[in-house]
Amino acid sequence: MRWRSPLPLPLLLLLFLLFSLLVGRSRGKSSGFRICAFNVQNFNSTKAANYRVMHTVTRIVSRCDICLLQEVKDPQLIAIKSLQAALNRYSDRYDPYHYISVSSGGLGNTASDMQQYVFIYRNETAKVTGQHQYQKKQSFVREPFAVRFHSDKTVMKDFVLVPLHTAAQQAVQEIDRLYDVYQEVSRKWNTSDVMFLGDFNAGCAHMTRADRKRIRLFTQQGFYWLIGDKVDTTVRDITNCPYDRIVVHGQSFLRNIRPRSAQVFNFAKEFKLSKERVLKVSDHFPVGVELKCSAHLPRAPPLLLLLSLSVIVRSCLSAL
Repeated sequence: MRWRSPLPLPLLLLLFLLFSLLVGRSRGKSSGFRICAFNVQNFNSTKAANYRVMHTVTRIVSRCDICLLQEVKDPQLIAIKSLQAALNRYSDRYDPYHYISVSSGGLGNTASDMQQYVFIYRNETAKVTGQHQYQKKQSFVREPFAVRFHSDKTVMKDFVLVPLHTAAQQAVQEIDRLYDVYQEVSRKWNTSDVMFLGDFNAGCAHMTRADRKRIRLFTQQGFYWLIGDKVDTTVRDITNCPYDRIVVHGQSFLRNIRPRSAQVFNFAKEFKLSKERVLKVSDHFPVGVELKCSAHLPRAPPLLLLLSLSVIVRSCLSAL
């Protein structure tokens, strides 16, 4: 016995066409352009050789259009190249992106603790259009490495990202000096669209509410702190501190942030990992925020539309 649909063929075709249009519309919707910052804690070639750790880091970074990594101790970029290779293998299976990176040189006061800022980003959605290493001596232990990006995906096409991993004992002074960095990069690139991000150690004993009056990113108008004081960006149970922050300058930048998108990414909960496995990756959780994307109007597939309408018309005529 042949199965027959309870619905006439013309109606089935019409429903199929509507379903195709809805799928196309959902794919056409922007999911945002995500910028992340992650203190990956002593990231070097030894850590990159741990398959489980590298797999977790790959999953974390693959969520982001641009991801700032901190505490990278990889002068030959062996670990970073391994991570990029892992990301590109992962993307071949799960998404259409390819990842490249831009890195500062080694920064720090001692040879045993030189660190790099590394931005890993999707080649299809972001382009580096400028780099600037802040060099004022005795201002920072790890001077900010500013990078200017362009994206055709976002409403705001050009913006500057300024990373900072403070020395905890002088966090207040270093966060305050970001205002000087802002002035320098805004003059250099003639822009006020600047985002500061990273492990500022901006909480608990390292930065109190009373310290705000000594930090120009609080006292000067136009700076917006997107990760709040009550957020915990740490992994260990004994800490509950908003060390990792994202700050943007200007109403223009603020208007181009997707509302309520600035969040901590708890990969322990998201990936169902034990505390022991998480701490092998880092003692920090990543933070991230999404920029609004340009609207792309979806189009119905022309051939499908014409064929479906043709069959519907012929079926209706034959039924007369």
